[in-house]
Amino acid sequence: MNLFVFGLGFSARYFAQRERARFAAIRATVTDSENAHAIESETGFSVRAFGPHADDPRIGGDLADTDVLLISAPPGPGGDTVLARYAGAIRASRIGWIGYLSTIGVYGDQAGAWIDESTEADPRSARSKERLAVERAWLALGAETGKPVQVFRLSGIYGPGRNPFVKLREGKAQRIIKAGQVFNRIHVDDIASALAASLDRPRHGAIYNVTDDEPAPPQVVTEHAAELAGLPLPPAIDFETADLSPMARSFYGENKRVRNRLLRDELGVALRYPTYREGLAALRDDAAA
Repeated sequence: MNLFVFGLGFSARYFAQRERARFAAIRATVTDSENAHAIESETGFSVRAFGPHADDPRIGGDLADTDVLLISAPPGPGGDTVLARYAGAIRASRIGWIGYLSTIGVYGDQAGAWIDESTEADPRSARSKERLAVERAWLALGAETGKPVQVFRLSGIYGPGRNPFVKLREGKAQRIIKAGQVFNRIHVDDIASALAASLDRPRHGAIYNVTDDEPAPPQVVTEHAAELAGLPLPPAIDFETADLSPMARSFYGENKRVRNRLLRDELGVALRYPTYREGLAALRDDAAA
């Protein structure tokens, strides 16, 4: 099989590297040509530039030679940039599996309630509304063409180089306290496991919550990381007075507990890191330099 990835970000790159033995060729995009050359050297993938200011002319031919398509690129203000440019090429291709990486943000605020894939999406932020619109556009393409399209709604992603230890060591960690607030998380390796399992069991129109088993207050996770690493705790800050960007503050406006039963029962995924405890224990020595 040949893999093509639109948007070789943290999760997509980890998946492609972990599962590279599955694929005869891996091609992917980043947003600018200078970055494309650097990442091509690092990974050995064939990397193209695609974004607001770049559109490598080889991409159309790549898609004609693709079996597995993963979309990790964020939507633009006018919708999905991939569909806007390449919907026709994808329709005409031999692609037999399409995965779209989305977010649990499409569920909006659920006042701390437990939810699953049967819960109606109710996005509040503009970016989550855009995500839901793009999910639906990809699912519509799948229904139209018969190509299996799977949507993966990811919770807060962490892994090597992107975790509380890094922020603690850099002095950038915050212990923000908001009563009743919880977040789900997911280790990037478990995202890769979900995608790999779906490749083996494609289902038209599938939507999966890719998330851990234990939603937890953010300050509790920071405290646990500090204890594991023997690092000082950042001071506790009340949410109302915290110095947060508008985007960061908006995350605290949504409170939900997300179930992943479909991931386990349909795809047979056993999470390697079912809670933040296992994930942090594995990452304790990450970014020690």
